[in-house]
Amino acid sequence: MLEDLRSYAIQNGLPATAAQAEEALRVARAELAAGNSALSVTGVFPATGRQN
Repeated sequence: MLEDLRSYAIQNGLPATAAQAEEALRVARAELAAGNSALSVTGVFPATGRQN
């Protein structure tokens, strides 16, 4: 999804959006490589405290 956003932004002259999407991809890849996930084992999103 973020890759699609980045591609769209590049194709449509939105360099700031493309750069932000690339940064979000970088962070997501780093977290996944470290063994973290967006959803904790308890089913609560760590950043917001919302339940899945």
